[in-house]
Amino acid sequence: MTPAESVQFPPYGDYEADCPARMAVDLFANSWLPVLVYLLRDGPLRHSELLAGAGGISQKMLTQTLRRMARMTLVRRRRYAESPPRVEYELTEAGRDLLVPIYALGAWVDRHGSAVTTAMYGEPPD
Repeated sequence: MTPAESVQFPPYGDYEADCPARMAVDLFANSWLPVLVYLLRDGPLRHSELLAGAGGISQKMLTQTLRRMARMTLVRRRRYAESPPRVEYELTEAGRDLLVPIYALGAWVDRHGSAVTTAMYGEPPD
């Protein structure tokens, strides 16, 4: 029995606009959101630390993604009354729970990523 066969999922209907499955897929449609959740897994980080850790993200995209995550209650923004001002971002309970599917996708990539890459692009370089 495969892992997919052992898990029972409740029916969600016809994937209408308010379908929970569509909302879940939307979380991963933003390629930076899972990256930022993963970066925050060990505790709060500053904007500059997230920018450095998420190689390739622009400052504008980082700000937009963090704002979206805050609206979705995945991260909490903390501003400290210091000079210069210090702002940290940390995962909420909902954000920490999102690590479960992120780790599951990581395990899937460990098992199947090489085969998928080879099928899409040919033999991996030596």
